[in-house]
Amino acid sequence: MTKIWNESGFVTDDPWVVETEETKAGSNEKVILGLDDFLAKVSGTDETDLGVLINPADDVRKLEGHLGRLALVAVAFPAFNDGRAFSHASLLRARLGFSREVRAVGDVLIDQIPLMLRCGIDSFAVTNATALKRLAENRLPGIDNHYQPTARPSEEVGSYSWRRRA
Repeated sequence: MTKIWNESGFVTDDPWVVETEETKAGSNEKVILGLDDFLAKVSGTDETDLGVLINPADDVRKLEGHLGRLALVAVAFPAFNDGRAFSHASLLRARLGFSREVRAVGDVLIDQIPLMLRCGIDSFAVTNATALKRLAENRLPGIDNHYQPTARPSEEVGSYSWRRRA
């Protein structure tokens, strides 16, 4: 079972659905389209508040010029060892200036969530049992020291992220 989590806790009424051959959005749900489907849709309509799924091999820069029409960008983590979505989230926030919701979908593990938050991801579609349990207990692992600046600056004044910000 997939649950949506953000820093406020679990979300109970999330309308977003990643549509696949097996899963289709209902009448009260919003569809998260693949990048190619999203680009085709925006070329033929002026619809806004759309959702798009960025897979690891996708070029997130193709969204430039369409970011104002997006309410949510989902970045896919298909496996623990595929971290390209970290770069996608960072590019969305730091270079493209996307300020709305960025969601991690796929293989979201508890140990990665603090790093995902620092890259600019702010909601998570979690299926991993351990991650669900730890999030329900409000036991998010911490990172004491940061060596690089990110989309989300460190709150600790003495950390490296703070010193390099400019």
